[in-house]
Amino acid sequence: MKLIVGLGNPGAQYLMTRHNAGFWLLDALANKFTLDFSLDKKFQSELCRYQSGSVDCWLCKPQTFMNDSGIAVQALMDYYKLSMNQVMVIHDEIDLMPGTTRLKEGGGHGGHNGLRDIVQRTGRSEFLRLRIGVGHPGSKDKVVPYVLGRPNAKEEKKIIDSFSLVLQMSEKLFQDNLNRLMTQLNKRNKPEADIPIK
Repeated sequence: MKLIVGLGNPGAQYLMTRHNAGFWLLDALANKFTLDFSLDKKFQSELCRYQSGSVDCWLCKPQTFMNDSGIAVQALMDYYKLSMNQVMVIHDEIDLMPGTTRLKEGGGHGGHNGLRDIVQRTGRSEFLRLRIGVGHPGSKDKVVPYVLGRPNAKEEKKIIDSFSLVLQMSEKLFQDNLNRLMTQLNKRNKPEADIPIK
């Protein structure tokens, strides 16, 4: 990995909303490696850089609001000449229960506006996605207020606790072969964690 992007919305009013789960995990990852984010206006992002041995990877929190997440991703990819297989996007996932975290390679945007914008602006979809389960409100018309709302204390704890295995195996995020992390993350989650969209 050369670029790990956490998705969310800037501003204190969005800080603890479900839609900012990507920011939460990226903050936890940066904290583990004692990294500090700083605003880079050129890339419209908060950035920090993790370097260790052969690893050289940017951590990015776009500050463009969720629906324009692709602006920062495309700018960083163009400037550093990155390919899509060097990019990972961390995002909230309503089709997984709180407490569930899964790693997936490629696929569609599933109605997620942050992913949609990245795919549209870059023209590519084969990036890795680290999906953080936040649960589903039960019907499509409730999704927007749901993801822009804060989870209750129990759900919030489950979401944050689900980061533990990712953080334990965080070095795997920066390596070429992520199969072990993908297998362990997906094995830990029970089949009933998937939520059908109504």
